[in-house]
Amino acid sequence: MNRSKTIKTFSILGDSMIKWGEGAEKSAFNPYVAEEFYDRMQTAILGAKAHNGWFSEDSVKESFRVIGETLSEKNLASWLEGYPVVKTPKAVGLILAGNIPLVGFHDILSTVFSGNKAIIKLSSDDKILIPMMLEVLVALQPELKTQLEIVDKLNDAEAVIATGSDNTARYFEKYFGHLPRVIRKNRTSVAVIKGDETPEELKELGKDIFTYYGLGCRNVSHLLLPKGYNLDHIFGAIVGFGEVINHNKYGNNYDYYKAVYLMNQEKIIENGFILTREIKELFAPVAVLHYHFYESEEEKESYLAAHEDKIQAIVGKDYLPFGAAQSPALNDYADGVDTMEFLSNL
Repeated sequence: MNRSKTIKTFSILGDSMIKWGEGAEKSAFNPYVAEEFYDRMQTAILGAKAHNGWFSEDSVKESFRVIGETLSEKNLASWLEGYPVVKTPKAVGLILAGNIPLVGFHDILSTVFSGNKAIIKLSSDDKILIPMMLEVLVALQPELKTQLEIVDKLNDAEAVIATGSDNTARYFEKYFGHLPRVIRKNRTSVAVIKGDETPEELKELGKDIFTYYGLGCRNVSHLLLPKGYNLDHIFGAIVGFGEVINHNKYGNNYDYYKAVYLMNQEKIIENGFILTREIKELFAPVAVLHYHFYESEEEKESYLAAHEDKIQAIVGKDYLPFGAAQSPALNDYADGVDTMEFLSNL
C-alpha cells in the first residue's frame, strides 16, 4: 500500500467528519466530498438515529468531531512511526461493537494502515454510519476497496479482533481460539476526586459521565471520593448536563432504576437526571453513578489495582484530564492492547 497516499485520504475524511460534526455548510467541504456525499451523510446521520434511538444527532456529531480531529496528516504520520506495513497481508475479521457511534472505526483504521484486509462484521446497532464512511474512503482512493469488505460471517478470517461483553468473549475464544486474536470484554471508567478540584474541572467531569449517555467503556461510571466529600460540589458543577433526562431512553432508565432502588429501600442521592449510589461495585447502569469514599492513597490505589482489568480509563488530577475520557488519541488502545503491533506482526 502507498501509506502516504492513504494518510492523505483519511485526512480528507477526517476534515469532512469535523465539518459534519460542526454542522458546516456544504461549501466548506472538500469539493468532491461535498458533491458526492454531503447530502447523503446528512441522511445517514438521521437514519442512524431512526435505527438506534441512542444515536442522537448530537452523539453522532460528537463522534464525528472526535474521530475527525485524530485524522490529521500530522497525527496519522506520528502514530504510524515504527509500525511496518505487513509484507503478506492477512484477512482480519473485525467484530465491531455498537454501543456508541463509530466505536469500531479505530479497528478498521488500524487494519488498513497495517496493510491487512479488514473483513468487517458490523454491529446491528451501528450498521449505517460505518458503511457510509467506507464508501467515502473508497471513492477518494479506489484501491482501498481491496482492503475493506463488510460480511455477515467471518469464514475467511485469518486473524480476529472482536469487541463484546464478558459473555460473548467466551464464545469468541471458543470459536476463534485457533487464530491470532484480540478479544475485548466489558470495561468502564472511573474518576478520582482529590477534593480540591475547581468548578470548571468538575464541569468537565460531566462530559466524561454524560457524553453518549454514559454508554461507552470510556464513560465514567464510578467516582472515588475522599472521605467526607460533599457530592453537592459535583451536582452543582454538572447541572448544565440536565437536558440528558429529556432523551427518551435515558429518561426511561432513570425512572426504572429509581423505582427499583426505592422498592429495595436502597439509599440513593439524585438531582433529577442522575442517580448516585454509595457502593464499591465498579459498573453502573445508564443514568446511575456509583461512588465510594477512600481514606488514604493506599486504599485508593488498592481499589484501582484490584479492578485494573475492568477499567478502561481513569480521569483526575493525576490521571487523564477531566473531560478527556471520550477523546482518545490514536495510540490510546482499547483495553491497553496495541492493536497496531498485533496487526503489524501477523
